[in-house]
Amino acid sequence: MKRWLKILLKVVAGLLVLIVLVWLGAAYYINHNNKTILNTILTQLNANVNGKIEVKSMETTLLKGFPGVAVSLRKVLLRDSLFKTHKHDLLNAADIDVSLNVFSLIVGNIKINKISINNANIYLYTDSNGYSNTSMFKKNTTGKSSEKDKKAFEIKRIDFNKVNLIVDNRRRFKLFHFLVDELNGKIDYPDSGWNGNIKLKTQVKSFAFNTKKGSFLEGKTLQGTLITHYNNERKEIVIEQKKLKIGEDEFLIGAKIDLAKNESPFAIDVRADNILYQNISLLLSPNISSKLLRFVIDKPIAIVGHIVDDGNKENKDPRIEVRIQVKDNGVTIPSGRLTNCSFTGTFTNKDTVNKPTGDRNSAIRFYTLRADYYNAPLKIDTFAITNLERPIAAGFITSQFPLEKLNSSIGGETFNFKGGTADVRLYCKTDIDNFKFVRPVLSGNVIIKNAEITYLPRNMRLVNSNLTLNFNHKDLSITKSRFQLGKSVLNMNCSIQNFLNFYYSAPEKIIVNLKMSSPTLSLSEFMSFLGPRKAIKKKPIVKNSANEVANQLAAVLEASKVNIQLNVNKAIYKHFMANNLKANISMLGDGIYFNKISISHAGGSLNLNGNIKQSGPINKFVINSIISKVNVKEFFYAFENFGQNSITSQNLKGYLSAKVNASGNITDKGSIVSRSMYGQVIFNLSNAALIGFEPLQRVQSFAFPNRDFKNITIPKLDGTLTLNGDKIDLQPMQVNTSVLNFNMKGIYGLSNGTDIALDIPLRNPKKNEGITDKEELKLARMKGIVLHLKAIDDGKGGIKIRWNGDHD
Repeated sequence: MKRWLKILLKVVAGLLVLIVLVWLGAAYYINHNNKTILNTILTQLNANVNGKIEVKSMETTLLKGFPGVAVSLRKVLLRDSLFKTHKHDLLNAADIDVSLNVFSLIVGNIKINKISINNANIYLYTDSNGYSNTSMFKKNTTGKSSEKDKKAFEIKRIDFNKVNLIVDNRRRFKLFHFLVDELNGKIDYPDSGWNGNIKLKTQVKSFAFNTKKGSFLEGKTLQGTLITHYNNERKEIVIEQKKLKIGEDEFLIGAKIDLAKNESPFAIDVRADNILYQNISLLLSPNISSKLLRFVIDKPIAIVGHIVDDGNKENKDPRIEVRIQVKDNGVTIPSGRLTNCSFTGTFTNKDTVNKPTGDRNSAIRFYTLRADYYNAPLKIDTFAITNLERPIAAGFITSQFPLEKLNSSIGGETFNFKGGTADVRLYCKTDIDNFKFVRPVLSGNVIIKNAEITYLPRNMRLVNSNLTLNFNHKDLSITKSRFQLGKSVLNMNCSIQNFLNFYYSAPEKIIVNLKMSSPTLSLSEFMSFLGPRKAIKKKPIVKNSANEVANQLAAVLEASKVNIQLNVNKAIYKHFMANNLKANISMLGDGIYFNKISISHAGGSLNLNGNIKQSGPINKFVINSIISKVNVKEFFYAFENFGQNSITSQNLKGYLSAKVNASGNITDKGSIVSRSMYGQVIFNLSNAALIGFEPLQRVQSFAFPNRDFKNITIPKLDGTLTLNGDKIDLQPMQVNTSVLNFNMKGIYGLSNGTDIALDIPLRNPKKNEGITDKEELKLARMKGIVLHLKAIDDGKGGIKIRWNGDHD
């Protein structure tokens, strides 16, 4: 056994010595014949190219190629025959190391084991007509290659170090630019083709399938190992789907390249199981990523992608298919925020097969989406955003939730919800302008039941509220609605045309038509509408946040115009009580307009129109009214004596008819500001009485001590009053009463400035009771002694009577 072992060792040692001798001999041979060998190589290569291959020098490098022999080629240049036209070298390398097979040298045939390209520029150029500088390599015109030729170009290993690689296709607007830091490849040659194992580290400067739209992977570093296979029969390169690091993220990437076709179509498959959505978006070209980045997904997701370039010059963009899986995540979308969100999402830029790829043919879809939208749970089977050039979103949305869930989102600043439920079933279709919803179209309804809703800007608390919001494309109607505000119960139907057209763009153009009815209405419950909206401390607006949605809703509610048709069986406001109230009211941006109001009050009726201009705690109002046969005592009591205390409900009896055209001020609590009224009152009193009226009682003490001025009956009185702030201008009028007849005119001051002329005949009116002829009664009225008096201020807040020496 020892003898055979010694023999084996001697054989092995002999072989090693033989290899070393052969290697040294080959090195010696190359070193002393490098020019001849270089010329042989260049002659062999130049014979097969349309262009020029230059090498400045070749040197032997012993250790690099062991057990083969290595040579180093300095300043290697490859140029096609049209270089002077396009000015792009196919290859310009400072150094190329070539490891040669020793035994191939012995038999006179050069075989390359390894090529290392160092500090080089490789530029694969195709012009707009389809000419490529790679065409410098002639094709075998016979269509056949000898086995010897094939073996001569079988390279076992290839290394790139610091190589600037550019693929520039002007015909199809493609630009691929890589700064290859390291590429180490091992290649085997089975009968079917070749197999490669390539270790890669490179920076992507450009990966543009369409230079007009930008690059994929720009600025990213690619690092990993590529397992490749080439099939001679199919002329197809397959890259197995293996781990490849792009930037800091790990992907599984595979590809297939079809070399049988002139345009070399390819497909790339990408998969990542745990990656941030934003990182994925940033890998795509700017025209795609700029749109996808309008969406934000908080936590990592799973993604599968497919990129296909079919080689069709009509399709300048590759086809991109992306599928993502999101589970229990937070998502920001153009219209707000989704939490606890799960869905399957897809993206394609070839939504319709027979149309070209691009933004116009792109679509984003969400399937089986489950999420909380501002705390309201949503369910969407399919939601799509199509045509990313002019995006349109569409989908069917369902949700059922307690309204209180909205308090921490769209509530809090505008609304507060307590109790009640919402049931949402809506089909939504909307344009997206700069990824904000505009001109939405909705079909379906939202049903709210048993809700307590407080509208905070006006501190209105609605209880036991039920309503159904019906969306019909761009219009909104509200039916089956019941609200309770304090003691008032309102039933309401509402229609709003073009509601969705103007919601975002022009809320001031929204016109709300309300039909409301109530068995009993307490008007004091609605006084908050007289004043400005209550200032609510708002949080800073954050894009796509809940407070942005709440502020938009509040703006719409305040800016929109509201027309109200109101029917009330019984209306109450402080002392005022009315029946059969019918009103046509408009609420516009600057105030409340009473277009037509008719009521039954105090045994008569009132018809009026006017407006209240809202400006703060004190508001301007204008009123035009026809009063028909109302009980004057009740009338003055109901309207709080119209802001004056000279003639009050305690002084009056009878029935009043009047035409009133007046303006004044009213507080945000609904009280008329004292001495603020201006305008005119034309009135008629019938079957009236003046009770305890101080100015006439002073006349009694002055001239008629024996007559009862405490209760003066007035069968009929016509007059005109001009209201002028704190003064009332009394137009000349004849007053016929139970105690005296008199004529009067002048100014009655509510605070000061009273100056009233009185012509009072001393004749007792009872003496005229038997006279029926009007002319005779007119003459008898002023018979006898006539007192000419004047009622003026006494300087102490009261009135004094004196003679009127300059009477008419």
